Amino acid sequence: MPKNLLDQLRQYSVIVVDTGDVEAMEKFRPQDATTNPSHITTAAQMPQYLPILDGVLLEARKELGQGATGAAVANLAFQRLAIAFGKKILEVVPGRVSTEVDARLSFDTQGTIEQARSIIAQYESAGIGRDRILIKIGATWEGIRAAEVLEKEGIHCNLTLIFGLHQAIAAADAGVTLVSPFCGRVLDWYRKETGKEYFGAEDPGVMSVAAVYNYYKKFGYKTEVMGASFWNVGQVAELVGCDLLTIAPKVLVQLEEAEGDLPRKLDPESAKLMPIERINVDEATFNRMHAANRMATDKLREGIEGFSAALVTLETMLANRLALLESPAVATT
Repeated sequence: MPKNLLDQLRQYSVIVVDTGDVEAMEKFRPQDATTNPSHITTAAQMPQYLPILDGVLLEARKELGQGATGAAVANLAFQRLAIAFGKKILEVVPGRVSTEVDARLSFDTQGTIEQARSIIAQYESAGIGRDRILIKIGATWEGIRAAEVLEKEGIHCNLTLIFGLHQAIAAADAGVTLVSPFCGRVLDWYRKETGKEYFGAEDPGVMSVAAVYNYYKKFGYKTEVMGASFWNVGQVAELVGCDLLTIAPKVLVQLEEAEGDLPRKLDPESAKLMPIERINVDEATFNRMHAANRMATDKLREGIEGFSAALVTLETMLANRLALLESPAVATT
């Protein structure tokens, strides 16, 4: 009996679930899991996760005291909420969870370092070793520099929002553990720019992820490549063999329900034979290549702004929930 596409994919790539919904992870049993502020906001509004939300809020209130404003409590709570979900996720997945630094720190190297250290300290205080955590950082030049410092401290990083090869090279040169080159968002940009549709290996998002994979394997980098942002099964099928693939539950369901052959498309030995030129990416080169790549410039900015907006939404939601919890009607029941 033929295996479904998801079973075949597992033979060549590590499957990572891209969601904040722990129940979805229990269904697919991935090796690792990733989240982002939008995922956490969505999950936090689900009834089954309200106890986690309320517990984090009340703990933040206790820590800051009754004199602290609701906004201050909400800000502390949002930092703790991602870790609370991360702890739940690690009860399900055997590997690692990516927990994101505040996207509003994307251009603040020291701020990113300090928050990453705080995240790790909170996990370690809960008995979770840093080997199971990836600190998720936007791949700006400043973010990459922060990751370089953190990796030397044994804090492993996932550089996200990678849209250009210059970002991936700079991250690998900094010794980061893992990078997340995006696929679907790249396709979106080209669709809008050209008005064309792209399929299969001609999909510019697929080509972007494959370029990172092939460059790393050609030059022997140890940094793992985790393709991300997939809109359909076709994109995943073109990247079979990528070290890891982080996939939303909707596409995982499609893979599980489909049958047929799913051959490997990316292979380290093949990459070593490719005529790829090595590039030295210092800060000046990074800035020059980034400015020349309109897609990467647009999508990195858009991604940071989107994650930052999601955090504002989450903080507002938390402040409103705190007000409800502390209202006289609730307090007396």
